[in-house]
Amino acid sequence: MNRSQKIIRTSIIGIVANVLLAVFKAVVGILASSVAIVMDAVNNLSDALSSVITIIGTKLSERPADRKHPFGFGRVEYFSAIIIAVIVLSAGITSLIESVKKIFEPTEPEYTTVTLIVIVVAIVVKLVLGQYVKKQGEQLKSDALIASGSDALFDAVITLATLVSAGVMLLWHVSLDGILGALISIVIIKAGIEMLASPVNELLGARISQDLLRDIKQEVLSFEGVHGVFDIILHNYGPNVLIGSLHVNVYDTMDAHEIHGLTRRISEQMYERHGIIMTVGVYSIATGENKRAELQNAVMQTLARHKEILQVHGFYYFEKEHRISVDVVPDISVHDEAALSSQLTDEIKALVPGEEVTVVIDHNYSE
Repeated sequence: MNRSQKIIRTSIIGIVANVLLAVFKAVVGILASSVAIVMDAVNNLSDALSSVITIIGTKLSERPADRKHPFGFGRVEYFSAIIIAVIVLSAGITSLIESVKKIFEPTEPEYTTVTLIVIVVAIVVKLVLGQYVKKQGEQLKSDALIASGSDALFDAVITLATLVSAGVMLLWHVSLDGILGALISIVIIKAGIEMLASPVNELLGARISQDLLRDIKQEVLSFEGVHGVFDIILHNYGPNVLIGSLHVNVYDTMDAHEIHGLTRRISEQMYERHGIIMTVGVYSIATGENKRAELQNAVMQTLARHKEILQVHGFYYFEKEHRISVDVVPDISVHDEAALSSQLTDEIKALVPGEEVTVVIDHNYSE
């Protein structure tokens, strides 16, 4: 069973649980002639909506790539997670409004034995369902499942708070319904915003996991002939589709055939282990005793002494043009990149008179 099938199976379990709970409430409500319980049963049917949205989103995300969407439809999952998060957020806002009304106009709840049984069953079912769905979402890295599970848990918490409030009212004649409801509503709104932030960040282009970044660096550095890894960039086109690029340092004594084999092996391993479609570029390190190596050492050492520079790489000497090109990655404290480039260019020109100098301000998109 693949990831999508597991997500759909979990969502179907959510739908079945909500439908069974709705049927139970409806039967009890009809037998007890309670309109409130019957209406609550209808509400449970609407709770199944988040699971339906998850299934639809998962199915759409599995559509194969086409000419207009060459990277596939994996990002549809993020849209389904956004819809569910908006539902949770809306529920929290509605609950907050109703709770505030109850603070100023408290009403004494009326509970029968039948009503209490329904409430307890609903709490247990929602807690078990919410924990299960959310745990599956975390394991499968599905924002939609996590949001759906959180929705069920919030339903259980709200119902439990209502039950506690009723008990306090019956025992001490103090109404906490509105206050507890308002506090829980604020927690739900906060959670809804956080749920919304995760898929939105993925769509905007969130920074990759630092654990994944560390694994990629260690694995690439383990290849014979690699002496540095730079410029790791990954684009997320869904939970299962990552496309990116990186550069490696190799000695200039490697020939084209050896470089081709090295970059091919790196690309294959990145796909096999991480599912990443990786393009591998190459920076050469000058070796031996020649002008190219002398210029490289002088330029790299000079630039590396600047505290505001995090990385120096990509050195290349165009011998026929008498031009040097080098990339530098400044830290976040540098705001005027043009001024920094001009300053470094002048410094290197003074170091290597007669040579043209191009200092490229690069950026670290991963760390």
